[in-house]
Amino acid sequence: MTLGPLIIVSGPAASGKSTLIRRALARFGPRLRHSISATTRQPRRGEVDGVDYHFWTREQFEQAIAAGAFLEYATVFGKDYYGTPRTEVEPYRSRGVGVILDIDVQGAEQLRPTYPDAYSIFLVTPEGALERRLRQRGTESEEAIRRRLETAREELARAHEFDYQLLNDDVDRAAAELCEVIARRFDETN
Repeated sequence: MTLGPLIIVSGPAASGKSTLIRRALARFGPRLRHSISATTRQPRRGEVDGVDYHFWTREQFEQAIAAGAFLEYATVFGKDYYGTPRTEVEPYRSRGVGVILDIDVQGAEQLRPTYPDAYSIFLVTPEGALERRLRQRGTESEEAIRRRLETAREELARAHEFDYQLLNDDVDRAAAELCEVIARRFDETN
């Protein structure tokens, strides 16, 4: 059987990754699944363990690192671990199911050598949209917003490392474009 495509979606915080991924999952149904990342950060209001993230203790995460259980992982903002467990990707791809990852530029960089068939997409947003979206969330302190905006500038400088850059200035258009890109990847793997 042919491996399912591996799609990486990256972009700064509040670039619309989750929204666009939800639209793609609705479009492709059981042919595409979202890989759920593991993290040591505390859940935000409304987040569900095993749905939004696997919320692990630092000890659990470090044991998984030692066991080689991650495809990629990183420490974000010098404090919390985030990573992609192998069990979220490999068993599904081997059955022909596509897997879409929502990971940062560091994670994408770690995956490229091991998964040269992965297709990476970087979300770009219009000037000012990131800050407006972060503030509208109402979940971040002023310091956290400043830190995320600085990280966003660093990530935007690396957008050229991705196979495709997708402008998210209109969610319906951007979702349709993402689905077109994913459909081409399915066509290429079959």
